[in-house]
This record gives sequence, structure tokens and C-alpha cells, in this order.
Amino acid sequence: MILSSAIRAYVCSEPIDMRKSIDGLAALVRPMLGCDPFSGQVFVFIGRRRDRVKCLLWDRTGFWCLYKRIERGRLPDPQAIALRGIAMGELSAWLEGIDTHRTRTLAEVKARLVA
Repeated sequence: MILSSAIRAYVCSEPIDMRKSIDGLAALVRPMLGCDPFSGQVFVFIGRRRDRVKCLLWDRTGFWCLYKRIERGRLPDPQAIALRGIAMGELSAWLEGIDTHRTRTLAEVKARLVA
């Protein structure tokens, strides 16, 4: 599994039951995030205490489900990043406990052809 920078992550701001399996999470993608679970994007679900997170990803042959349990502390509030899709780098930082809402990212550069 290789996650490129073209893949976006969508974070569900409402806590979910961490006992849900792949099928249960996939069923939540459309009603809670308004996206297609088969789109190839990453969908992130957080437990009530914000110490557990599950990521769901479709890769053309099946679903991946990644699970992380934070041993100390809890994840930053997902409300700020749940309003928009985030880049994989932001997701990685957020999963490390960095509050990405308080950081500044560089502006996106549009590629242009030089003649």
C-alpha cells in the first residue's frame, strides 16, 4: 500500500464505536462524510475518548483498515480538520498528536508549462 500526496483524508468529527469492522465503517462513509467509500481516499474515524483511531482505505482489490491506540494523551480535536479533506502529510502529523490547526502550511503551487 502506497499513499501518494494526491490522496486526501476525510475525518469524521463525530465519535464512533471502535468495535465497528471494515463493513461497518464503510457503511458510515456516505452518510457521515458524504463521500464514496470506494473512491480511494482515506476515511478517518475517532473513538469517543480520542485515544483510538481507525483509517479506512479502498485500494481496488479490497479495504484496508488501520487502527491506532494512543498510549498516553489523546488526539487533537478533529473539528478543525473535519470540515475539509486534508493531505496525507497533515494526517500523519495529526496522528502523531500535532494540532495541525495551529500550524501554517505553504500555499499550493499550480503547475504551469514553460515554453
